[in-house]
Amino acid sequence: MIYYLAGADSIKEITFISVLFAFALTCIAIMLGKNTLPRDAGRAYAINGSKSVGKPRGAGIIFILTFALSCVLFIKLDAELMIYLILTLAAMLSGYLDDSSATPWGELKKGLIDFALALTTAFTYLHYNPNTFELSFFNATVTLHPVLYGALIVLLIWASINVTNCSDGVDGLCGTLSAVTLITCYVLFKAFDTEPFFRHAMLLMVVCILGYLWFNASPSKLLMGDAGSRAIGAFIGFAFLKLHHPLLYIPMALMLILDGGLGLIKVSCMRFLHLNVMQNIRTPIHDHMRKKLEWSDSQVVFRFAIIQIVIGLGVIYALV
Repeated sequence: MIYYLAGADSIKEITFISVLFAFALTCIAIMLGKNTLPRDAGRAYAINGSKSVGKPRGAGIIFILTFALSCVLFIKLDAELMIYLILTLAAMLSGYLDDSSATPWGELKKGLIDFALALTTAFTYLHYNPNTFELSFFNATVTLHPVLYGALIVLLIWASINVTNCSDGVDGLCGTLSAVTLITCYVLFKAFDTEPFFRHAMLLMVVCILGYLWFNASPSKLLMGDAGSRAIGAFIGFAFLKLHHPLLYIPMALMLILDGGLGLIKVSCMRFLHLNVMQNIRTPIHDHMRKKLEWSDSQVVFRFAIIQIVIGLGVIYALV
């Protein structure tokens, strides 16, 4: 909205103002709204799970709504970006309803919602973009049949939602890793000079996450819940699609993948293949580090973030 009222020479100023606005509004909204959120009941099998009992949960509804409002006010929204915002809000809403439910939703229900979100993303992306992507380190363009590419998009979005969700178990971890991933992705957007309006949305998502982290740093005062982690995971998936280098999701979100994804693989192998793989590894990996290696919460966050930053810098150096 504000974008349309300003001239082209004012775009940089608008971007600067939008970042400050999104961060300040996130902090203010959390301070005013945190006491209205549902309370966490703890997690029986998580390390230090009892410490979260009674904390406001589902703060994702606050900072994701702030993110969406900031985008509407400060970004020129085309139809595609508007759909991605709606899907981000849908992921947030499904997570919040689970957060606030007296009985946690079952895996089947959440899985079907994830599939619907991912499928809608695939249709949207292929409608507005070609069925090609860049093979980042080989300077090659790959063209796939739309059905095959659509299936891979569904896999990417589903995986991104779930690994991000599973990594949300240590104060500050999910938000920090997500912010690092999006910031390094933003650098590539800028270097490739692509999708200026989407990369502005990425900045706003990052500062809204940072506003949340102000309250979630250990020892946390509130938790993002599925409302935050599921929406962030969906948006990260959108970002790598719009970068047109979707395979870069693997190195640039590696710590999210390892932390949340290995647990999904372990459970899937036990449930469907009756194989007890990684039996000596506690998942999510952040629990293994706290239990087996006796890392503190702060050590987990800092060390995981350091690893992801180093990998991200390596990717940037290789491609820019």
